[in-house]
Amino acid sequence: MRKYELITLISLFIVIAIPILILSIYNPQEPMDNAKDPNTEEKDKNNEDSESDNEDKNKEKDKDKDDEANKEDKSKEIHWGVDSASYTDKEFLGCVVDNYGKPVIWGRYLGEKEDISAGLDSNEVKLLHDNDIKILVIYNHVEDARGNDSGVEHAKQAISMANDLEIPEGVAIFVDIEPNYPVDAAFIEGWYTTLADSNYEPGVYGVFSEDSELLNAYNSMEKAPIENTIVWTAHPQKDITTKDDAPEFNPEGPENAKTLGWQYAIDGETCNIDTNLFNGNMIEFVW
Repeated sequence: MRKYELITLISLFIVIAIPILILSIYNPQEPMDNAKDPNTEEKDKNNEDSESDNEDKNKEKDKDKDDEANKEDKSKEIHWGVDSASYTDKEFLGCVVDNYGKPVIWGRYLGEKEDISAGLDSNEVKLLHDNDIKILVIYNHVEDARGNDSGVEHAKQAISMANDLEIPEGVAIFVDIEPNYPVDAAFIEGWYTTLADSNYEPGVYGVFSEDSELLNAYNSMEKAPIENTIVWTAHPQKDITTKDDAPEFNPEGPENAKTLGWQYAIDGETCNIDTNLFNGNMIEFVW
């Protein structure tokens, strides 16, 4: 090989080798034993996802515990309220507040029933809400509370009325079953199942005295409606009082039921109201 060819070859080698050497110094390859294969990376990702899922589950458990604690705290709270068949305007509201006290909850009716009750409307809703008063929703268009089909149909009508007023989901609708109305378990079950399948919660109002047809019908139902229907009882009856003079919360209702409301007296003389006490958990079911 000629001398100049050798020099050219050496020069070419040096030109190629120097960049490779520099690259290897500043960008060392990862050792093979530290490199992760796709299976290892997938396992690591799964472990990370599992840890994240566990954290989310723990947070949900903590939230559930907090919710249960809040419910226990609310059950110790008692709120005074009224219900009335009369339309609530500023004058009537003033009559109640001035003579009895400011209610936390005010019971009102869906739809007008001639010679019985005025129906709740949007203006009344605004007035009560502007005064920080929550609305307990009552349906009183029943006079014969017998038969599953009848319970279903009345529940559908109540749901339609509630939708017309844009009552939000989660609010309870209380069917008013008066002492002189015939009643059976099938009606209450039809009411319960239809409301439970809707955006609203099933509630029942009535006189749950020991010898009442309503109590007997209620106790004849299946376990689920007994335990999950919200009960507003009108037993026992005491005298009308102001908010400050209300009795201790001592309602009588079905065993194993959510008895959250007690209408302890009716027919106020100064204003046309009935007076009530409510367990703090009722706040979840009013508007």
